[in-house]
Amino acid sequence: MSHAAVRLVAISEQPLDVAEVLAALDDPASGGLVLFVGRVRDHDHGRGVTGLSYSAHPSALERLQEVCDRIAGEFDVSGVAAVHRIGDLAIGDLAVVVATTAGHRGSSFEASRALIDTLKDEVPIWKHQLFSDGTEEWVGSP
Repeated sequence: MSHAAVRLVAISEQPLDVAEVLAALDDPASGGLVLFVGRVRDHDHGRGVTGLSYSAHPSALERLQEVCDRIAGEFDVSGVAAVHRIGDLAIGDLAVVVATTAGHRGSSFEASRALIDTLKDEVPIWKHQLFSDGTEEWVGSP
């Protein structure tokens, strides 16, 4: 069963919308909202990146929900949201947006950091990077 604080959990082929995440967490009792946006950058480990694609295992959405539920239960937060993009992305595109709300900023900062770190460690979404030198690399694949 989903934790009541979890407001938005999604994996989407459509461009991510920060405003959608902020709206999902709109709550007059929350004094702090910490938002993290992961974007596609033009380099990785000193190599130029021309683009990438994300692939998700069929269990990825369920695993993302579990991570959000766990964060909501472990931290003093009133709202949790996480959305991840899949498919082909260009430099500058949003790859992931996570946010938490709480009565005070400290809890929200801690929870948002734990949310993005746990998502990256546990949710089976894999990145296929294309480099400017013509090589490629899978990141996070089993």
